[in-house]
Amino acid sequence: MATDTPEPSATQLAQALVEFSLRGSFPEENQAEIHAINEDTADDVRAWQTNAQSVQDDMIRSKALANEIIKTSEAPAVSGKDTHDAEAKAEFLVRELNYNAQVQEALKGIRTVNRTLDEVEKARDERRILDALHLLERSWKELDAIPVNKSCRAIKLLDIRAFELKSDVHEVFDHVWNTLINVDVEKHTVSMSSGRDDEPMSLSDAVIGLQAYKELDRRTAQLWASLNAAVLVPRMDMERETLPGIQIQDVSTTDKSVESLFTDLEKVFRFLVERLPGDLVETISPTLLPGVIHRVTSVWLDSAVPSSLNDMARFQQVIALAKSFCATLRKLGFTNLGDLQEWTESAPRVWLSKCREAALDAVRAKLSKGFGEPTRVEKIEKQMVSKSEGQQIAANGAAAVDDDGEGWGNAWGIGDDEPPKEEPKEVEKKAAAKPADDGDEDVADAWGWGDEAAEEEQLIEETRKKTEMEDEDPADAWGWGDDTNNDAPTATATATKSEPGIRELVLKETYSISSMPQPVLDLIAAIVEDGATLTQDRHASSPVAAAAAGLFGVPTLALALFRAISPHYYAPKEGGNMFLYNDATWLSEKLADFSATWKTRHDISTRAQNMLRLDNDVKALQGFANRAYTNELSLKKMMLRDRLGGEQNLLQLDDTESYVASAVSMVRSIALEWEPILAKSVWQQAVGSMVDALASKIVSDVMDLPSIGQEEAYNIAKHIASVEELDDLFLPSKGEVPLTAQFAGSWLRLKYLSEVLQSNLKDVRYLWMEGELSLYFGVEEVLDLIGASFEDNARTREVVREIRGNPRPRGE
Repeated sequence: MATDTPEPSATQLAQALVEFSLRGSFPEENQAEIHAINEDTADDVRAWQTNAQSVQDDMIRSKALANEIIKTSEAPAVSGKDTHDAEAKAEFLVRELNYNAQVQEALKGIRTVNRTLDEVEKARDERRILDALHLLERSWKELDAIPVNKSCRAIKLLDIRAFELKSDVHEVFDHVWNTLINVDVEKHTVSMSSGRDDEPMSLSDAVIGLQAYKELDRRTAQLWASLNAAVLVPRMDMERETLPGIQIQDVSTTDKSVESLFTDLEKVFRFLVERLPGDLVETISPTLLPGVIHRVTSVWLDSAVPSSLNDMARFQQVIALAKSFCATLRKLGFTNLGDLQEWTESAPRVWLSKCREAALDAVRAKLSKGFGEPTRVEKIEKQMVSKSEGQQIAANGAAAVDDDGEGWGNAWGIGDDEPPKEEPKEVEKKAAAKPADDGDEDVADAWGWGDEAAEEEQLIEETRKKTEMEDEDPADAWGWGDDTNNDAPTATATATKSEPGIRELVLKETYSISSMPQPVLDLIAAIVEDGATLTQDRHASSPVAAAAAGLFGVPTLALALFRAISPHYYAPKEGGNMFLYNDATWLSEKLADFSATWKTRHDISTRAQNMLRLDNDVKALQGFANRAYTNELSLKKMMLRDRLGGEQNLLQLDDTESYVASAVSMVRSIALEWEPILAKSVWQQAVGSMVDALASKIVSDVMDLPSIGQEEAYNIAKHIASVEELDDLFLPSKGEVPLTAQFAGSWLRLKYLSEVLQSNLKDVRYLWMEGELSLYFGVEEVLDLIGASFEDNARTREVVREIRGNPRPRGE
């Protein structure tokens, strides 16, 4: 320690020694410095002394033990205790030697690991990262080989150091990876390099390092996700107004053609193959490529598929481009091209799927646009009629002309002013021919639930009776000449001579359809025309020629969709179900005509003629139309029945008159709603069904009364009279006899009920025995009315016996 104190002289030293010898004292300034030094080093000195004493004690014990062993060896004791002590001491010395050897081995291992970690540190600093990884791996093996418990402090320190060096090396890998690969999602740029002059480590080395850290899969997944977001997704987004082109150096824009897309994608994948190590390129096929191919096939290629035979040349070009792109990807070493390969090999299926999809979308789109402007269309039907039927036609004022232009009446020798003749018996037959509408029918059946096959059969039969009116008067069935208003549904008839006594009658009437069915018909015609074209020899080499048969099945799908979703679009419209009935009926008739004409065409192949099968679709549409009609009737009848008291007896309710008036008003309102929609004959059938439901309810409620007083009978007759005013809905254009009874089976029953209620006993007997009461009421019904309306006396019993004894007074 340096000091500024001058060296003492010999005299001073001598004096100091004398003073210490005589008095035990030193010079004060020196003594203070020594004391300070002694205080500062006291702990170290004491520790040294303790260690030295401990070493000296150990040496003394060892020396004593050695001397004892020597003595024992020179003069061994013969006692067993001495022998046992000697053996224990020998074992102890062996253990000590082994322990010392283990400690020495552990110290050597620790020194080796420490030196290896020094080398790791040096390699890291020199950017020899792969060497550092190898050395780290060696250090972990050396660390595991040290024969010391892992909880040992020295081992823990070495492990911590190794982990810190591993993290340092990993940071170098991060730096190198981010330096050589950079993806900027916002700027849509990607830069990749296999190495740099200022970086001693290459990208391949970085890949090896990431594999060592088991991070390659995560890093590549992040890389492909970023590349996808930065370059591929913007390039393949067809909804963008302008698409960014892919350039290796400069930025540009491109068009939305498939050619441009394949060119840009080829640039991307070729760039990746050229710039990236093989280990990274191998990860493209299972990770990046499937998503790209899915977008290519589901968006770009599918959008290039035409929905008809138009642009077929362009479609063939797209197929060729897709095959070429597949070949390019294979040359670049990529696999997992399943979807793209399948697309190129399944052109007929792809095109057919597009045709189906386009057809269904067209039907859905048209229905979603609504009704549009209703259109009046004409229904034409031909029938062979006899002279008596012609008389009825002339009597009803139908415009009937034979093939010579001669008036129908003159052709049959009938006077134009001859009044119509209609016997009660004829009225009964017509009423009986009409389908009965039970006011109590199940509401579930009204909405088409339950046995659909049985219901369709019933509806078809009802429609046949409604439209053909076989074995009945065709003039009444079609309502010819019922209205001279040009805006109202009208019917005309034209007769053609065939054989004596028989003429062919052409029945015509108009009704309204919406704008929905015509596009569906046009769509179906266009689809099957394409199918027929594909069956021609000149299209044998077309890539979609095999789809010809499938095209003929598309109309069935389109019509099924029409039936499935059209009720949703028709329901909100006033009279929507009746429009649906008209539209489906019109469409079925047009399809039937189209199918018949198709079979006779000479400009299509025989194969195409046989492929068109619309019979089942026509029948399905007819049944669908009938269900729409009956659903509407059932709904309206249910509403009408509610206005008449529902399940309660109308005649036992307070203010019966208002109930009846409300029901009559509803029938008139419905008739007005349906009139511009339905054909005259169908309108008469539908409105007649409503009138019949009203009449049936009143008749039924009257028959359920236990007794009917004179005043009550008068009131009931008054209610019936207000209902009978509905006769004016069915007035023909000529004559004053309403045709209500032809379309409402219970109408004459209601009229005769009113007569019975207003008649005395004698009149009732006359109506049964001489009149036509027996045509509309049974014996027991009349007797019940007599019992409820008249007192039980001799005269009443006599009339009852007469009526009971003549159940069929008219001989039927």
